[in-house]
Amino acid sequence: MKVLITGASGVLGKAVYNAFSSAGHAQVTGLSFSQSLANLTQLDLQDPKAVGQFFETWKGSQGDWVIHCAAERRPDVAEKLNAEVPGHLAQLSKTYGFTLVYISTDYVFDGTSPPYFPDSKTNPLQLYGRTKLAGEQAVLGVEGAHAIVLRVPVLYGPAPKPSDSAINILLDVVRDQSGKTYQMDHFATRYPTNVLDIGKFLVCLAEGSVHGQVPPIIHFSAPEPFTKYEICLIYAALLGVEHKHIIADSTDPSTKGATNRPRDCKLDTRATEVLLDGIEGGVLGCVGFEEWWSEELKR
Repeated sequence: MKVLITGASGVLGKAVYNAFSSAGHAQVTGLSFSQSLANLTQLDLQDPKAVGQFFETWKGSQGDWVIHCAAERRPDVAEKLNAEVPGHLAQLSKTYGFTLVYISTDYVFDGTSPPYFPDSKTNPLQLYGRTKLAGEQAVLGVEGAHAIVLRVPVLYGPAPKPSDSAINILLDVVRDQSGKTYQMDHFATRYPTNVLDIGKFLVCLAEGSVHGQVPPIIHFSAPEPFTKYEICLIYAALLGVEHKHIIADSTDPSTKGATNRPRDCKLDTRATEVLLDGIEGGVLGCVGFEEWWSEELKR
C-alpha cells in the first residue's frame, strides 16, 4: 500500500507522515508547498496541471491512500485550498481508485447544540468553517470517488515553534512574565486533540484495523473540554509560573465585533469507537492533555 500525505510539513501532516513511516510503510510520500525538506516533495496543490502530472507519476491505485492535511485560514486562498483542491483530489480518486481522506473541522457546526453527530446539520459561522464545509461537499459530491471526511477539533502536539498551533501558542502567553496583560477567551469550549493520536488512528483506518464498513464522515476528538483560559492555567501550573497577567474573558466574541466563533462544537465519537472496537489506550486512544504536556515540557 502506498500512502501520500499533503501538507506534510505542518503539525498534523508531519505527525501523520511519521505515523505511517513508523508503522513500516515503505512507500510513504509527503507533499509540501511552503517548505522544501529533504524527505518531502514540493508541489503546489493549487496548480491543477502540476497536480495532475504528479498523480500520473505517483500511480496511486485501489488500496492506496491519500490523506489531505493541507489547509488554509487566510481568506485570499482559503476557498481554493480548502474547497477546490479537495474536489480535484476527489476527481483523481475516481480516476485512479485510491482512497482520499479529507481532514475537516468541528467548525462546520455553529456550536449551539452539542454534541454533533456525523449527520448533524452543519452551519458554519465563519470563513474557515464555510470553506472546509465546501471541501466536504466537493469530495463527497464526486460520484465514484473513494472519499472519507475526517472531522477533528483544534489540534496540538509536537511543533517546531509554539505559533504553529492555536493551542501550543498559548505557551508563549503564559511564559511572558514581562508585565503585559492578556484577555483570554473563557467563553468557548474546545476539545484539544493531539496530532499523534490522529496519526495512529489513520494508520488503523488504512490498515483495516477497524470493525465494520467505514462511513463517509467520521469524527475524531479527545474528550476533555477546556477554554483557552483553562489551558493557560494548566500551562502555568506545569511551568511553575504566575498567571495573574492572564485575565479570563467570558464575553461572547460576537458582541464585541470580533470574529464569530462557535461556543461548543463537541464532536460525538461513538460511531468511531464502534469502528475501532475498543482500541487500546482509552477513548479512541487519546492521551490526556495535561499528561502529554507534563512530559513534553520536560524535554
